[in-house]
Amino acid sequence: MSDCFLGIDVGTSGIRASVIDDNASEILTLALPLRTLDTDDGVAEADASEWRQTLDALLRQLSQQLNRNWNICAIAIDGTSGTLLACDADGNPLGPALMYNDSQSTAPAEKIATVAPPESGAHGASSSLAKAITLLQRYPQTSRFCHQADWLMAGLTGEYGVSDENNCLKLGYDIVRRNWPAWINSLGIERSQLPEVVAPGSFIATVLPARAAELGLPADCRVIAGTTDSIAAVIATGASHIGEGVTSLGSTLVVKLFSRRPLFAAEYGIYSHRLDEHWLVGGASNAGGTVLRRFFSQQQLDRMTPELQPEKPTGLHYYPLPSDGERFPVNDSRKQPVLTPRPDNDVVFFQAMLEGLSAIEQQGYEKLAELGAGRVKKVFTCGGGDNNPAWRKIRQQKLGVPVVSAKHTQASYGSARLARKGWRHLTGAESAPGEFQPD
Repeated sequence: MSDCFLGIDVGTSGIRASVIDDNASEILTLALPLRTLDTDDGVAEADASEWRQTLDALLRQLSQQLNRNWNICAIAIDGTSGTLLACDADGNPLGPALMYNDSQSTAPAEKIATVAPPESGAHGASSSLAKAITLLQRYPQTSRFCHQADWLMAGLTGEYGVSDENNCLKLGYDIVRRNWPAWINSLGIERSQLPEVVAPGSFIATVLPARAAELGLPADCRVIAGTTDSIAAVIATGASHIGEGVTSLGSTLVVKLFSRRPLFAAEYGIYSHRLDEHWLVGGASNAGGTVLRRFFSQQQLDRMTPELQPEKPTGLHYYPLPSDGERFPVNDSRKQPVLTPRPDNDVVFFQAMLEGLSAIEQQGYEKLAELGAGRVKKVFTCGGGDNNPAWRKIRQQKLGVPVVSAKHTQASYGSARLARKGWRHLTGAESAPGEFQPD
C-alpha cells in the first residue's frame, strides 16, 4: 500500500479535497458546495455545523473513490482567514461564526487601534481579534475562540484550543516573538480563551478512532496543523525560495514575496506570515480584474486576447482602479483611476489596462524591495488573469524577471503539501524536493 496525503480547503462557496502521493503528484480531487451566504449591512455569519456535515460527506466520498492501494497518512486543513467561532469548553459553537468578510466589529476595531502596535495583524473590523470582542459581548460564557480550520481539525481529533501561526496573525498573535502580547488582556480577552499556537505543518494528533471508522479513514491517520486559504494557495504554486514571488491576478492584484526578514507597514497594508524560517511578505492593490469586467464581458476579453500586441506598448499610462482610493503600492485614499484617454480601438484599450495593471505589479514588488524585503527574482502566477499569455509577456517585460504559470494553484493542493511535510517530519524523512525550507 502506498502513502498519500490529504489537503482540505474550506472556501466561501465549498469544500475541496486534494490527495497527493509522496512525489506531490495529485491522485484525486473532489469538491462539495456550501450554501451561498447572504451578506447584509456588513453582516456575514455562518452555521458551522454545515462545514462539518459537508466535510464529513466529502471525506466519506473520498474514501470510497480512493483506490484501496492508497493509505491516507496525514490530513491538513486550511480555512478562510479571519473567520472565527466562540465555543464552550467542549468545542461546541455558542452561535454562528463571524465570517472573514463580516464587518460588524467597527467599535472593537477602534478599541484595538488604541492598544495594538501599528505592525499588528489585528487591526481592522475584519480581523479575528475584533470579531473575538464582538463574540465575547454576545457570549460572555465563551471558553475558547476557534478559527474555521482549527475547529474542523478538532472535530477529527478532539483537540480543541490549538491553532496555527498564520490563522492567529489576525487574532493578535506576535508572529515575530511567537507569543500572545500582553496588550490583548486590556481588551477583556483572557489568555485561556486563546489557542495554543504551532507552526503550520506541525503534528496535532491522530484522528479519533470513532471518527476514523465513521469516515473511512485509516486508524493511524495524523492531523497536521494547517494554515489560511491564501497561504495554502501560495504553497500550492511551488514558490519556496528567497526572492520568489507569487502574484494573484483575480478581482484584485495581490503580490507576495519570500523574504529573509519580516516586513510590516500598516499604511500600505503590508504584513508578513512566517513559513518555516522564511517570511512571506505581501500587499494587495485595489486594482485588478474587476476593472476589466466593468468594460468588457469575459467573452469579449477572450475574443480580443489573440489580437493583443505586447511587443508594441500603447503609450497610455493607465492606473486602472475600480474607484477612488489605493493602499498598495501607494497609500492615497484620494487616488483617482486613470483610464483616459480611451482609444477608439477596444483591443488597444484592453491592452492599455493590462499594461497599467502590470505597472502596478512592478511597483508593488519595488515597494517591497524599497522597504527591505529584497528584490524579486522569479514570479509564479495564479488567478484567472494567468490564462492570458499576452498579459504574461507584458508583465515579464515590466518586471525583468521570469514569470511562470503555477502548475498548481488550488489551496487544497497546498494543504496536501503541508500534510506531506508534517508526515515526513514526524517520521524523520528528509524534506521532499521543492519542499519549502530555508536556504
